[in-house]
Amino acid sequence: MLGFLLARQAGLDDPLRLRRAESTQRVLGLELNKDRDVERIHGSGVNTLDIEPIEARYMLSGGSDGVIVLYDLENSSRQPYYTCKAVCSVGRNHPDVHKYSVETVQWYPHDTGMFTSSSFDKTLKVWDTNTLQTADVFNFEETVYSHHMSPVATKHCLVAVGTRGPKVQLCDLKSGSCSHILQVIFAGHRQEIMAVSWSPRCEYVLATASADSRVKLWDVRRASGCLITLDQHNGKKSQAVESANTAHNGKVNGLCFTSDGLHLLTVGTDNRMRLWNSSNGENTLVNYGKVCNDSRKGLKFTVSYGCSTEFVFVPYGSTIALYTIYSGEQITMLKGHYKSVDCCVFRSNFQELYSGSRDCNILAWVPSLSEPVPDDDETTTKSQLNPAFEDAWSSSDEEG
Repeated sequence: MLGFLLARQAGLDDPLRLRRAESTQRVLGLELNKDRDVERIHGSGVNTLDIEPIEARYMLSGGSDGVIVLYDLENSSRQPYYTCKAVCSVGRNHPDVHKYSVETVQWYPHDTGMFTSSSFDKTLKVWDTNTLQTADVFNFEETVYSHHMSPVATKHCLVAVGTRGPKVQLCDLKSGSCSHILQVIFAGHRQEIMAVSWSPRCEYVLATASADSRVKLWDVRRASGCLITLDQHNGKKSQAVESANTAHNGKVNGLCFTSDGLHLLTVGTDNRMRLWNSSNGENTLVNYGKVCNDSRKGLKFTVSYGCSTEFVFVPYGSTIALYTIYSGEQITMLKGHYKSVDCCVFRSNFQELYSGSRDCNILAWVPSLSEPVPDDDETTTKSQLNPAFEDAWSSSDEEG
């Protein structure tokens, strides 16, 4: 630590290096926080979580009961033991509540005054956070599995929606009408769209994952749409082979770009996770080993941000597995839930992780802190002390 500080002070090192190193150490020390509870509101499993990117203070959750909850993560009591309280919720008695399971919630990337939710009730809803009323509702013919707004878009307000149908649909928030699902509907998949994700590097690039084992990258400005279909064999298998031009050997139900957008992570029901070069679609062949995935719907996993070595957090049965992204090494398994975990979200400002499970609980995982040495501990012997702090003074009488 001292070396980092001295190098930074002398201008010999990147000012961010110390921060990255400390962030890495904090992520490696994640453990279940026994001092912090998240108020339990959901009566069924928690499917989706999202933390707003403005202050990283407020978190949304969506459950199988159709309920949406907004939490305040800040410890306003300043007490060591506290509960993250629900600020408000869209409960079963709310007039605009989703009829069925909420599959995705997402804050509007540029303002906490708005958020979106999508559900098995075939709707995408846009909410006013202050009034907790719907500002817009988009209706679909099929069950909605996933939706996503671009975190970097400045020239469009498109929401990508994946449904039980094989077509990717785009909704424009600027139009202000509940009836205008864009006519730009991309076909190319053969089965339902399990997950969608916009690139954090280019606002027009969209990734989609399907039950047909395929992952596609799209440029929404192009009429033809599809840029790349990811191939796990990197084109080395004959097109006659059944697995040719497939990303996995089962349903692909999870997508996540790395924070810089240069790579894309995918998970499938073949119990594999793969890392792809997002510019040319190449399978990097990083081996993560078996990544248990028995989810029948979308799996929400997340990546770290601002670390020396970046990490990925993946629900793995009733645990969350932590891997290094570029080497594939499994670092640890975070154990605390007693039923399957369906989602997790990383709070990068504090290097914290929140996870939601079918056990109806949301758990907080925080960096472990070393135990302070009690001031009144008189059992410490001289041999245990650093020699630099030992009292070496002696009187002349004692020396004689």
